[in-house]
Amino acid sequence: EAVVSTQSTGIISKALEMFLSSLLDQADTLTRERGAKTLTLQHLKTCIKMDHRYDFLSDLVAKIPELGAEEEGEGEEAVPRKKRRPTEPEASNGEGSSDLFPSIPGAS
Repeated sequence: EAVVSTQSTGIISKALEMFLSSLLDQADTLTRERGAKTLTLQHLKTCIKMDHRYDFLSDLVAKIPELGAEEEGEGEEAVPRKKRRPTEPEASNGEGSSDLFPSIPGAS
């Protein structure tokens, strides 16, 4: 089993950071060009298919549906969404805490 040296981890970390920055910058540009507000897997897939440097990721995105106008909402006006009401708290278990957040023994 090979061991990675401490010096190597710094280089690997920087390379990973640069790789992700490059891919996400391209995906961000594509997302903005399409008028979308949310970067999706379809945007990433399109970037991977457009740039030969990302060919090694093709198998990972093969089953993701293609980017199309219907996903972006092109030609439609945005419809404002209703805000959700906060949910009612769960019934108390008698100690002032809900079942969702049980009390920790010994904590006061």
